Amino acid sequence: MESVSGAMSFVTGGGSGIGLGIARALAAQGARVAICDLREDHLAQARDVAAREGWADRFAAFRLDVTDRPGFAAALDEAEARLGPLRILVNNAGVGIAGPVDEATHEDWDWGVGVNLIGVANGLVAGLPRIKAHGKGGHVVNVASEGAVMSARLTRGIYAPTKAAVISLTEHLRLELEAKGLAIGASVVCPGPVATNIAQTEENRPAAFRVDSPFRTRGEPHGALPADTGGAPFWLDPLEVGHMTLHAIRANKLYVITHPQFIDSVKARHAAIEAAMAPDYLPR
Repeated sequence: MESVSGAMSFVTGGGSGIGLGIARALAAQGARVAICDLREDHLAQARDVAAREGWADRFAAFRLDVTDRPGFAAALDEAEARLGPLRILVNNAGVGIAGPVDEATHEDWDWGVGVNLIGVANGLVAGLPRIKAHGKGGHVVNVASEGAVMSARLTRGIYAPTKAAVISLTEHLRLELEAKGLAIGASVVCPGPVATNIAQTEENRPAAFRVDSPFRTRGEPHGALPADTGGAPFWLDPLEVGHMTLHAIRANKLYVITHPQFIDSVKARHAAIEAAMAPDYLPR
C-alpha cells in the first residue's frame, strides 16, 4: 500500500503502548482508525489522544477480548459500518506472560497461547475475508517480539514460543497471499524493549485463569533491562514503532525489527541451529 490515507485500519490492543503508537502513525497519514482494547481506561486514553491530535472524526473504539470470536466479528462489523471497509488489520493485542516454564500450569498456557497466538488467528479469520471481498487490497500486521528470534532467556518459556509462532504464521501467510496474486501485504513486527504497559499484564488475567502459579508473582514480567546501550536508545517510544510499522506497510516489508543492538544474540541462536545441521553422529 503506497498510501494509507482514507484506509480503515483496525488495531487490536490499540488503547496503549505499541498498538496506540501504530494507530497514531496511521492516523497522522490520514487513515481511519478503529481500535479495540480489553481495558476501558486504555480506550479512554486513546479517545483523548485522537481528540488532541485531531483525528477524532476518523476514529472508533471498542472494548474487546481478542479470544472472543463473536465479539471480534461484531466489532469489525461496527467498525466497517462507521469507517468503511477494512483495509489494514493490526493484530497487536498480547500478554507479556512470564515465569518458569517448568512450573507452568494449564491455565498459564491456555491464557498465554489463547491471547498471543489464537487471538491473532481470530483476527485473521474474522478480518482477511473482508479485505479479500472488496478487492481494493490491504495489509496485515502481526505483532510478535524480537525475543522470539534471540537466544533463550529465563522466564520466557510461554511468551517467546507464542511470538515465534506469530512470526512463522506471518511468513506463511505472506507466501500464500503472494501465490494467489492478492494485493494484500503482510508484515510481522518484532519489538525489543518499548515503553508500554507490559508490567500490567497480570492485572488483565481473566478470573478463569487466576490460579496459584509463579507466573502471577512477578512484579516486572520481563526483568530488569538497562536504560541504554552504547548511546543508542534502549526503551523506544511506541510512536517510533508506529512509524516503523507504517513504513513496512507502505514498502510491504516482511520484518520490522526495532533493536539492532540484539543482533549478537540472534546470531548466536542461528549459529547453534546451523551447527546442529553438521553431521556429528557416526552410526556404530
